Amino acid sequence: MIVLKWGMSRLTAIRARSKWSDILEGQPQHLGIALLLAVGACAMLRQPDWTDATFLTLTAYSWAQWGIWLALVHQILVAVVFRLQLHRNLMTRIFGGKDIKVWAVMFLPLLAVRPLIVLTVGITDEIPILNNGMPLQILGWLLVIPALWALYSTFVYFTIPRALGGDHFRDEIADLPLVNKGAFKYTSNAMYGVAFLGLWAIALITNSWNAMIVALFQHAYIWVHMYCTEQPDMRWIYQKT
Repeated sequence: MIVLKWGMSRLTAIRARSKWSDILEGQPQHLGIALLLAVGACAMLRQPDWTDATFLTLTAYSWAQWGIWLALVHQILVAVVFRLQLHRNLMTRIFGGKDIKVWAVMFLPLLAVRPLIVLTVGITDEIPILNNGMPLQILGWLLVIPALWALYSTFVYFTIPRALGGDHFRDEIADLPLVNKGAFKYTSNAMYGVAFLGLWAIALITNSWNAMIVALFQHAYIWVHMYCTEQPDMRWIYQKT
């Protein structure tokens, strides 16, 4: 529980009492589960028996592997930055008032690459999920609707600074009320629970087995990040006496 002393901000109080061991909370579990998920996902990827199509010299199988490992790099980077910023104010110490902007430059390109790689796998892959992909394509287009709604709700109501983990950087962001508009009216975690359906939509529309595996891995792994990194952070930031 966070005890706020007179004149001490929420984040300052956290940094005054946290220990280096607090930075590692949930991270052994994070790394262990992430490794198992990655190995399992890679084992489920399939290569065709015939000559595979390529995009930028890489096959769908290779792009799928890249999609898995880049997601690992992305989420491990987020865990490191979130923990060191929350407990040691590292980004602000290095970059001052530009800390969130620098973090956005680090975070957003890696986020944007994730659906692009799923799409690349989907359009390059020669291994279908089903021989008749029409039912999957219909389901995929249906999933586009809630995914876009969640993205719209994130941009308009939740806002990008909060999505970037701004409550780890600024007390004024941590003090904002909960969002209860758009998709967030029905679920407190529209970004992970609903927006990530867009990855499934891409895989189903393209009827790609390997794209489906990458989408499955990314969606499963984001929940590992949620429970091992973000949930402990939220306890530090929002539970106080």
